[in-house]
Amino acid sequence: MIDRKSLLADLQKQVKAAESDLEQQVKAVPEVGARLRGEYDQARKLGRTAATWNAWLGERVTQVAVAWVLGTVFVRFSEDNGLIPEPYITAPDVAGREIAQARYEEYLEQDADPTYRGWLEAAFAELGAGQAGQLLFDPDHNPLFQIPLSHDGAGALLAFWREQRAEEGDGDAVHVLMHDFSDPLSEDGTKGWDTRFLGDLYQDLSEAARKTYALLQTPEFVEEFILDRTMTPAVREFGFEELKMIDPTCGSGHFVLEAFRRLVRMWAEQRPEVGAYERVRAALESVHGVDLNPFAVAVARFRLLVAAMAASGIRTFAKAQAYEWPIQLAVGDSLIKDRQLELEFQLGLGDDGSAGDPLAKFSYATEDVHEYDRILEPGRYHLVVGNPPYITVKDKKLNQLYRELYDACAGKYALSVPFSQRFFELAKRGETDGKGYGIVGQITANSFMKREFGTKLIEKYFAHQVELTEVIDTSGAYIPGHGTPTVILIGTRREGSARSTTIRTVRSVQGEPTVPEKGEDGLAWKAIVEQINKPGSVGQWVSVDDLERDRYFGKQPWILTAGGLELNEAIEKNATSTLKAALSREIGFASFPGQDDAFISTAHALRRQRVPTALSKKFITGEVVRDWGATPFESALVPYDDDLAPLPYDDQASWTHLLWPVR
Repeated sequence: MIDRKSLLADLQKQVKAAESDLEQQVKAVPEVGARLRGEYDQARKLGRTAATWNAWLGERVTQVAVAWVLGTVFVRFSEDNGLIPEPYITAPDVAGREIAQARYEEYLEQDADPTYRGWLEAAFAELGAGQAGQLLFDPDHNPLFQIPLSHDGAGALLAFWREQRAEEGDGDAVHVLMHDFSDPLSEDGTKGWDTRFLGDLYQDLSEAARKTYALLQTPEFVEEFILDRTMTPAVREFGFEELKMIDPTCGSGHFVLEAFRRLVRMWAEQRPEVGAYERVRAALESVHGVDLNPFAVAVARFRLLVAAMAASGIRTFAKAQAYEWPIQLAVGDSLIKDRQLELEFQLGLGDDGSAGDPLAKFSYATEDVHEYDRILEPGRYHLVVGNPPYITVKDKKLNQLYRELYDACAGKYALSVPFSQRFFELAKRGETDGKGYGIVGQITANSFMKREFGTKLIEKYFAHQVELTEVIDTSGAYIPGHGTPTVILIGTRREGSARSTTIRTVRSVQGEPTVPEKGEDGLAWKAIVEQINKPGSVGQWVSVDDLERDRYFGKQPWILTAGGLELNEAIEKNATSTLKAALSREIGFASFPGQDDAFISTAHALRRQRVPTALSKKFITGEVVRDWGATPFESALVPYDDDLAPLPYDDQASWTHLLWPVR
């Protein structure tokens, strides 16, 4: 039985240890460092990244460290659940542990150059045999093949998995593994082999990766709700046999797996004459996913393969090798549109027919999206669902590239903006009779509704180019892990006057009063589920109405508090003047440090550093503005003269000494 909390805490330490080992390996193995530097230089040259070499390398080292650790997790899960005939690392029972040790000793005797790393690689090779296994341990793309773990580093990882603890038995202490992955599969394959714990690892295994990729799992009850609102009508219109679904931000595969399971059930119920494997294969051919994070896709592939084997009645990887498993989950940037079509069209072709910009063909060594034909083809999918990242784009080159590719991007936009466009672009465009439109569903940050960067998305894109059919304010509901207020958007690519004049809208009355034990049992969430099909209903937590598209959603900001827009309109109608009219000048931003750690401090600390008073200013954030007043607790270093021109560099100045350590 897996103790998720304990496993996560222990594996976080293993990732840290692997990172330290791999950093040394990059220096110790010249060809590795040279190859990585060449890849970085090419990416930098083409505008794929603006990161420094050290920052880029640090991110790659983290990817590789996680890949090594996850590779051993896949092996351990397979050992404990009989997916491979004999263990490599260890086993839950004493006999299995003895077999693992005997096999390792035999390897030491027979291999010409035995190492701990070599033994792990032998395990990876067994799991990686066959068409599906190749996806898990592809030497061309799996990050673990980018940097070899040292002999000692691999030995430490093996030793970790073999650790045991004593438990009281019938009079004697029994030694059991610290981490046992045993989860027996039921005869019908519907229970057991649970891999959702891998989602916890995906999200929290590396703090650095979590921040870089904005890793965040979608809770199961949210997935099911969104699929109920999107997949069910899509199947009703298009049927299940030829359905094409994609999650362009698939992460560890939650939406993809749930869609797969639903399709398998539909095949079993409506086409019982089709064999188990054929049903599973058909379901696999329907579902697709892409993610920028290599280890997220590795987790998703493993989970989908295990689920497919369970549903097919195939219990070992050896037997699975006799079958094809069309797992269509790719590593790549979903926002960089089809490299062979979209970018070549925008950038122009050379005289010889080649791309005008090599970025159209470029991919990192860890990416394989270009090997999945048509996976990001616009207008291909009947169903597009997902939970896109909410962060801003810190890499300057990527930030600019996304602006060029997605015209709704404006100001300091969050990734929720280009992904909103991308989701709709991937959906099928319907016929003139209004039928055949693919359905889009996403849970995303609601910041675009209120902040200036969302104006173009709302007033140009949503208002005219697509048809939102449902807008569900989930900011008042408790959604585990989602500290950012969210909204669920559902719609199609239908545009113009053919659209419905109203949008089914769930507006908040009040938020969750306390944190529920389970998110799905929260009062606000239950109200959303119970009232969504009851327009005109008003409850303690939410209200549901079919609201006029132009009036409520035609301009920014969207106000999704029940009665909020109506109140705002009444105030505007009866007001004699506005605050803006009374201002002596336009309100603009006063400062944007960009590097808070370097410029933000306290007045006392700046005085202690002998920073001149003229260069120290009170720093006011929105959090300290209350009731028409401000009580700032921080000060900012402002190295500008009276004309707001940057001060010249002076290596003797106190402010220079303060900034030098964080240059």
